[in-house]
Amino acid sequence: MYAPPDDGTRARMEAALNEAARRLGVETAGPLAWGWLGCTIGARAGDDRWLRVDSGKAGRPQRAPGEGTTGAEQLVPGEVPRPRLYAVTAWTADGYTYEAELSDLVTTPVVSPHRCDLVIDPDLPEQWWTDLRHTLDVLAKVDGTMRVTVRDSWAARAFPHFLGIPGPSEIERTTGHGDLQWANITSHPLTLLDWERWGRIPVGFDAGTLHAASLAVPATAARLRETFADVLDTDAGRVGELCALAEMLQAVARGWYPHLAQSLADRAEHLTGVRPPM
Repeated sequence: MYAPPDDGTRARMEAALNEAARRLGVETAGPLAWGWLGCTIGARAGDDRWLRVDSGKAGRPQRAPGEGTTGAEQLVPGEVPRPRLYAVTAWTADGYTYEAELSDLVTTPVVSPHRCDLVIDPDLPEQWWTDLRHTLDVLAKVDGTMRVTVRDSWAARAFPHFLGIPGPSEIERTTGHGDLQWANITSHPLTLLDWERWGRIPVGFDAGTLHAASLAVPATAARLRETFADVLDTDAGRVGELCALAEMLQAVARGWYPHLAQSLADRAEHLTGVRPPM
């Protein structure tokens, strides 16, 4: 998953990283870090900076003000632990658009460096859980013009298809990270990475996503339910968790997380009383 799918993508993205370094006046060093299917590449830049390049097909919609990492830098308070953004640049070449960001180098390792879900108990300290809850509470209060993550129209299609129930009549929203999985969270001290999807999310979606990615480690899943019980046990929170489960089951249908398929279905059935179509 965290590797380029072919040699052509590898060469194109490495060239883009070099172009970003030239544009921003930095030099990269050390091992390369790859994102989902080679769509992003990153490397250390100097003593305390990180250079990351994201790519997509030319013509994809541009981010509106307040979206993505730039929007997070503008709108999210410093109390939320994340890498600070220092410079950005964007360009188009050979049918692709590229966006590069120069930000803080985070030296604390992520909880799960090679996959989005858990396979072993990360044994996180009590303070980490307190910090996670406080961070999401602070983030929930952020206001401004932001993208809507997990759109109502998607839920209307996904709930019948992946959960076997009608789509929700209403989705209550809050501000959240939108991609809260174990490869985007560091161990202690806590830092949240990858702010591409942040914005208005269903209540309970962040906690539900992290919980779904923890189902192979029951102790961690139970701790998440305990930490966010007052959110997940509400009507709005259950809808948000079901959105997270539907998104994960959609990923299963595309070939990801096959080992979680039964656990995801079990959790969805526990919440709805209906066995999802498999």
